[in-house]
Amino acid sequence: MHHAPLGSPPRPAALHTFLRVAAALGLVSVLLLVLVAVEWRPLISADGDVARTTHRWAVADPHVTQACRILTDWVWDPLTMRLLGAAVAVWLVWRRADWWTAGWLVSTAALGTLLQQGLKAAVGRARPVWPDPVDSAHYAAYPSGHALTATVVFGLLLWLLYRRGVGRALWRAALAVAALSAVGVGLTRIWLGVHWPSDVLGGWLLGAMLVALAIAVQLRWRP
Repeated sequence: MHHAPLGSPPRPAALHTFLRVAAALGLVSVLLLVLVAVEWRPLISADGDVARTTHRWAVADPHVTQACRILTDWVWDPLTMRLLGAAVAVWLVWRRADWWTAGWLVSTAALGTLLQQGLKAAVGRARPVWPDPVDSAHYAAYPSGHALTATVVFGLLLWLLYRRGVGRALWRAALAVAALSAVGVGLTRIWLGVHWPSDVLGGWLLGAMLVALAIAVQLRWRP
């Protein structure tokens, strides 16, 4: 399958599709935010059940827990993800003189950081507290910054690869790495007991919404 090269003219159908996806994700994100903010009992109960179960597993299996710490603190850490995005932006400027796409990539990642920190401050949800914690984290719980940042960065990089029309093997490999990273980092946060499951779900939803909006912006306004 041949994909359109980077910088090809925007297609109205694709633009409308991504706008609809962004709107749908935004509505679901708002609904989840409201349920978290009002502490809807079924959601809080489900969060607690899953968190208690995974915490027992984490305490009982220190080897898996240590692997999760390494993955979440070094491989999939938000700083690592932002540096990856920044490196791609530098490459775009250096090799292709594509300042617009580089700025688009960095700006979207920065917007994701502002969104997650703003919501953390506004919602102020407490993180899980354990008598025998296996890890710790700062700031409020909702949404998960790890899940949001990984979703944004890998989502944008996948889009750039798609627009470049890369080969099928490379595309499948990139898709697998992106999916594993975005899902994996969320699961490590729950396993380590520093996030409720709905925090991670919120990060995924908000990150995907930002990616869809960013793609729509590029399709509409990229010179």
